[in-house]
Parts: sequence; C-alpha cells; structure tokens
Amino acid sequence: MHESIDKHTTVILADGDFPVHEIPMGYLKTAGRIICCDGSAENLIKAGFIPDAIVGDMDSLNQSIAGRFHDRIFPDTEQDTNDLTKAVAWCSERGYRDLVILGATGKREDHTIGNISLLADYIKDTNVKMVTDTGIITALSESSVVPSFPGQQISIFSIDPETEITSHMLRYPLERKKIRNWWVATLNESLGDSFSLEFKEGPILIYLKFKV
Repeated sequence: MHESIDKHTTVILADGDFPVHEIPMGYLKTAGRIICCDGSAENLIKAGFIPDAIVGDMDSLNQSIAGRFHDRIFPDTEQDTNDLTKAVAWCSERGYRDLVILGATGKREDHTIGNISLLADYIKDTNVKMVTDTGIITALSESSVVPSFPGQQISIFSIDPETEITSHMLRYPLERKKIRNWWVATLNESLGDSFSLEFKEGPILIYLKFKV
C-alpha cells in the first residue's frame, strides 16, 4: 500500500510496540511534530528522533530524559483518562487536528483494545488514524467511501451492535448487517480502488491491511 504522508501531520507516539514497518516509520521521519506519551519518549530518542512535546502523568518518564527535555514536558495528572487520550487532547487544544497515532498496539492486549476503541471518541474533534506495523485503523462517523486497492484485507467493527451496515465493493457484502460481535465482519476483501460503507448511527472502526 502506498500511503500518502502529509509532512504537516502531527504524530503521537504511544507506549506500545515501537514501529518497525516502513509506513509508520515514514510518518515519524516526515512528521511536522512528534508528541510522546511519557513512557514512549525513551524509545523515540533511542531511535534517533527528538520529541516536540512529552505529555502524560509522567509516571513512566525516565528522569534523565525529564531533565534533558524539561522545556517540553506537559504533565497531566487526570486519572480518568490514559496518556494517549491526554496527548490527543493536548494536540486538539493547540489546533493540531490531523493526527497519526503510532505505537498504540502490542505489549498488553487490554491496552491495545482500549486504545483502538478510543478512536471512536477522538474523531469527534480530530482527523485521526492509528498506524501499526500491519495496517491502518480508523473510525468513521458517517457513511463513507474508503480508498483501497483490489485484494486489500478489510475488517469492520461496530461500536454500537445495533448499527446496520451496508457495504459496496467488498467480496463478502454486508446488507443492513448488525455486527454484534467483533469477529462478524472481519477478514473481508476490497474488490477495487475504493469501497463504501453505509450506516445511520456510528461510529464504526475499520482495519485496512497494508499491501504485502
């Protein structure tokens, strides 16, 4: 998959597995700015990058890094949100609304599931997608045409199990389908350069696998 990378994009690096695939690494290399959740700063610096801001409750921040980058640390001790949500809110408040989240999967499955589900909240105020080492996860708040390529592997997840979804240009069509469990609309396949999803009540989440 040839992913278009906007050099003005804000990258948020979470404290999951550090990316290795060329596409997420491309986002790091061309980012307009890199915002770290506190625990991810050490891995970012080891990889040769410099954070523009470090946001979080600072419980995982290396003290030597805290001293070195004291001028770009933004503590947030709110306990009702995780560090990724704190970083997204920090960006939104400053008008940085074109966001790419990296490092949000891996290490712990509960963190991975939680981080992915939060995309449904983040799209209310930002244009955001999560990029992993295998593909892209994004949320849709309304019926949409999604750019794709023939043979691309697609999975669809519904936040509300009563949402009825109809698809066009997928190998296994959905016709007013209610996705009442996470496996129901996984492992589908695009038939063309785009596919469309129609629904009245969102949001829904979609996974788009990179071309091998």
